[in-house]
Amino acid sequence: MDLNSASTVVLQVLTQATSQDTAVLKPAEEQLKQWETQPGFYSVLLNIFTNHSLDVNVRWLAVLYFKNGIDRYWRRTTPHALSEEEKSTLRAGLITNFNEPVNQIATQISVLIAKVARVDCPRQWPELIPTLVEAVKVQDDLQQHRALLTFYHVMKTLASKRLATDRKLFYDLTSSIYSFACSLWNHHTDTFLQQICRGDEAAAANSLERTLLSLKVLRKLTVHGFVEPHCNAEVMGFLHAVFERLKQFLECSRIVRAESICRDRLEKTIILFTKVLLDFLDQHPCSFTALIQRSLEFSVSYVFTEAGEGVVFEQFIIQCMNLIKMIVKNYAYKPSKNIEDSSPETLEAHNIKAAFFTFPTLMEICKRLVTHYFLLTKEELAMWEEDPESFTVEETGGDSWKYSLRPCMEVLFIDIFHEYNQTLTPVLLDMVHSLQGSTNVENTSAILIKDAVYNAVGLAAYELFDSVDFDQWFKNQLLAELQVSHDRYKPIRRRVIWLIGQWIPVKFQSDLRPILYEAIRNLLQDRDLVSVLFFLNVCLPVDDFEFRTDQFLPYLESMFTLLFQLLQEVTQCDTKMHVLHVLSCVIERVNMQIRPYVGCLVQYLPQLWKQSEEHNMLRCAILTTLIHLVRGLGADSQNLYPFLLPVIQLSTDVSQPPHVYLLEDGLQLWLVTLENSPYLTPELLRIFQNMSALLELSSENLKNCFKIINAYIFLSSSEFLEMYAADLCRSFCELLKDITIEGQVQVLKVVENVLKVNPVLGPQMFQPLLPSVFRGIIEGERYPVVMSTYLGIMGRVLLQNARFFSLLLSQMACELGQESDQILGNMIEMWVDRMDNITQPERRKLSALALLSLLPSLNSVIQDKFCGIINISVEGLNDVMTEDPETGTYKDCMLMFHFEEPRATEVEEPPTEQDKRKKILALRDPVHAVSLQQFVYEKLKAQQELLGEQGFHALMETVDTEIVAQLQEFLQGF
Repeated sequence: MDLNSASTVVLQVLTQATSQDTAVLKPAEEQLKQWETQPGFYSVLLNIFTNHSLDVNVRWLAVLYFKNGIDRYWRRTTPHALSEEEKSTLRAGLITNFNEPVNQIATQISVLIAKVARVDCPRQWPELIPTLVEAVKVQDDLQQHRALLTFYHVMKTLASKRLATDRKLFYDLTSSIYSFACSLWNHHTDTFLQQICRGDEAAAANSLERTLLSLKVLRKLTVHGFVEPHCNAEVMGFLHAVFERLKQFLECSRIVRAESICRDRLEKTIILFTKVLLDFLDQHPCSFTALIQRSLEFSVSYVFTEAGEGVVFEQFIIQCMNLIKMIVKNYAYKPSKNIEDSSPETLEAHNIKAAFFTFPTLMEICKRLVTHYFLLTKEELAMWEEDPESFTVEETGGDSWKYSLRPCMEVLFIDIFHEYNQTLTPVLLDMVHSLQGSTNVENTSAILIKDAVYNAVGLAAYELFDSVDFDQWFKNQLLAELQVSHDRYKPIRRRVIWLIGQWIPVKFQSDLRPILYEAIRNLLQDRDLVSVLFFLNVCLPVDDFEFRTDQFLPYLESMFTLLFQLLQEVTQCDTKMHVLHVLSCVIERVNMQIRPYVGCLVQYLPQLWKQSEEHNMLRCAILTTLIHLVRGLGADSQNLYPFLLPVIQLSTDVSQPPHVYLLEDGLQLWLVTLENSPYLTPELLRIFQNMSALLELSSENLKNCFKIINAYIFLSSSEFLEMYAADLCRSFCELLKDITIEGQVQVLKVVENVLKVNPVLGPQMFQPLLPSVFRGIIEGERYPVVMSTYLGIMGRVLLQNARFFSLLLSQMACELGQESDQILGNMIEMWVDRMDNITQPERRKLSALALLSLLPSLNSVIQDKFCGIINISVEGLNDVMTEDPETGTYKDCMLMFHFEEPRATEVEEPPTEQDKRKKILALRDPVHAVSLQQFVYEKLKAQQELLGEQGFHALMETVDTEIVAQLQEFLQGF
């Protein structure tokens, strides 16, 4: 691409690409895409975005296309890679000057230079760093800032490289520029402090921006540029200087007005100082040992004493708390149980911590956390009144403890209490004892203190296990506080219900459950939304191992009705998900006993599903509820099909975008629907059209897919296989080409189930798969679990469809170019040899029945393998025969004679419709319908009649005498 002739054309197309008119925009984008691989295109883009006279939008688009091109075509190994000659020209052009006037474009240019540096610096671009170092020294404010911005992005990118050779290069680079970076930071910092003291805010703002950028550079160099930073005096000097600078900047915050242009940038710089310390502690805990004392003194002073008043702000408090937490919890500072096994560095750090965290210090931290930081703020109380749902979601939601004050201070409390529980337990218990009895509802301060103390007791529940008699506390005080109905007592009611939820998995007497259920029901009836939601968030029956259904049943109707009303009333997705989760847990625990009460929920769910079209996580919660509903309703769940089946269809259709969120739960719902379906409906059969694409995904959901296929086979094999057997067989053949051993076994088990359910048509429908099974047997498949399944499949064919087995044997003879008898002999020999691969008793008995089915026979190969067949038969008898101690006779323990449907009231979890189908199928299965003892006797008798006494006697002489003796013992009485 000729630069002179192309510049005008490219500029025109870029201008069109900024148009709002799609008729102009789309062709321009297509043209730019075609030019991406043209030599010279990126040189033209460089000329355009560095030309400050052109339209800003056009320059912005040019720099974005350039940046994307680096990702795609800069590396030499990529297709259509840029030539070395052009790259050299581009590198030189990028650092010719640093005078971009537009901030956003300047940032993008810095980022793209860093992207090039990641690939080329320092080997192909050795001049980059020296150029940047010189550029940040210039006096021109704009050029200095842009060079410093680029310097930072380059350092950030190079520091992120992780290969050993790259790390070594970065260490070398850091050593060469660290002194310069320190002096640069000190210069800009001093300049800012002087200007802010003079009241020159405009100049201070510019200097502060440079201070921030130079500190960002130093952060990357300090954290990632040294193997043993504690050995470098300059590094440790900088880190100690951080504390002094932090104090200076915090003092500056006293004189910088809230509306000042410097205020926001000042707070960001203060936070960046703390990030330097936090990152260094995270990456170099041993090197940080020399900073532990000073870090703790600094953080505790500003956060837990009057020193911080008037200067600290929320994000700074969070950072200081995180610093304390990381020191307290750091494993590098915890000595081994055997002190002699601990390193000197660990012991030094541990001793520094122990010396700092004295009883007075710990008591002050604990009391300050509870009585100051834990207190609900005016904003929180106002939010509670105005929007209780949002308040509850924010209180219990997923905000990281690192970035939000309340979760941060609670995590710090938990960690300190865990580390120093023996010291702090008496302190906390004293607070509790001082709050005995109900609190005056007019005393807001006392109510908030009690809320905070109860919060602390809940957070420390596991640590207080041996120190608090929670059952007595519940009966003597907490229960009474739940019953105080005054509006101002809401914080205590909410906190008490939360506190109980915290202690239930720790220590809560089972006999007290009914009293608790009564209290919760009252809260639901009183519409104390926040209290109820707090309980729902922390006390769910599914997580409660002591939950007893019989205790809950008297409250089931009223609780379920009230929870359903709550589900209708709340408006936020998160809240609806919490309530649905609790409803699901209740349904799961009480199972079929939920049936009289779910009508209202069943009618409401279609409406909620429609309303949640844009909220996939809420739809996941609905799917989970439906799963438990179907299980609870059993066969009656077919009444849900008009809503249920379209939901399954959508959730498991991989061509629909929502499947990304809904697939896993959708497959589970599909499976339980089949398991509980009394018969196959046309609509249920039609949904299986989704399966082919699901099998092609070969994802972690394959296991559930195979369970669904098996469920269809058990539900209505003939109708299902007639429609889908051919497609399934093709899918299985493709899957078996590239699948794990576990997946291979799952496929084969489906085939085995088909043969079990439909032994006549099954082999024909899956005929393309059977030769590989046969071949796997005679070649001695090396994986025992696969071999076991092969033998199970072939056992079914041999025992229940001898005609098809004969045809398959002939087919294999043709394919392998051998005689049928030779192949049969090889198969029997391998079967006998690998019998130990079969661990399931059913398959072992099946193997005995299958090989015995070859008798009686005059075939010389079968007679030659007679000894092995008898060995397998006796092994099978040993597996399944049990002796009656009274009569001394043997009986086959795997025989099933009649079907008795368990009455639902007699079992906790009633059998599904599929369980019943499997039981009926088992009654027809030779494994459960044929006595192996009787079958052995009849086959040997028939062989004896065929050969005569002498011939049969000669055949039996080939069998080991011990095996014969066991056989005779099992056949006594015949």
